[in-house]
Amino acid sequence: MAALDREAAAMTTVPNRTRRGRGGPDGSEMINGAAMFAGAAMMLSGPLSILMGASGIARDTLFSASRYAYRFDLTTWGWIHLVIGVALVIAGLGVLTNQSWGRGAGAAVAGVSLITQFMFVPYYPAWSIFVMTLDLLILFALTRIQIETSGGR
Repeated sequence: MAALDREAAAMTTVPNRTRRGRGGPDGSEMINGAAMFAGAAMMLSGPLSILMGASGIARDTLFSASRYAYRFDLTTWGWIHLVIGVALVIAGLGVLTNQSWGRGAGAAVAGVSLITQFMFVPYYPAWSIFVMTLDLLILFALTRIQIETSGGR
């Protein structure tokens, strides 16, 4: 009877992991839901940062800020956003394909993006606050500690 109860409980549980990639010989390589969210969010934030950077490089008069401590030429800001956007896309791909370097690189790039967006607030506040919120969610998702039980799959 106890075996039937365990079997029924196993059938009703919802898995919190999604299989990705080839994995090992038994196909046990998995990515959890938080990492999946972080990878998808980086794949969203990266191209948006690339577009922001391209618009800053193409047109210096797009954004403006007066008397600001972190005032750079807008072409410089464009290149900063472009480089960070490319790094976000690469790290996002690393997270989504469950690469060993993906989580660390993703957390590092999201942290750098968070800092640069904070510095960019006077130029475009609504955009910067939105992207800072997204970066914080990415950091939270990538730095969560997973506690595995010995009975888990």
